[in-house]
Amino acid sequence: MNNDIDSSKLTRQVRDMPDYVAAALDKSGLWGRYRARPPYQQNDYIGWITRAKRDGTRQKRLTQMLNELREGKEYMGMRHNAK
Repeated sequence: MNNDIDSSKLTRQVRDMPDYVAAALDKSGLWGRYRARPPYQQNDYIGWITRAKRDGTRQKRLTQMLNELREGKEYMGMRHNAK
């Protein structure tokens, strides 16, 4: 799935969103919170999840992303101050 983020200011490779990540965002109702994050965070989440070699690790990272989006206080384990 294409990742529709504003990549004009990103210096990193823009990652395509896998269907299973999009499905998890659909199911959890967290698309709005995902889209509210800066483009670099959206891209970093996708890269972080998809770089995992084991399916269990990908699932663990996906679950962490969903929890962080739901709570709005962290970004990949670091403090995040949502506006």
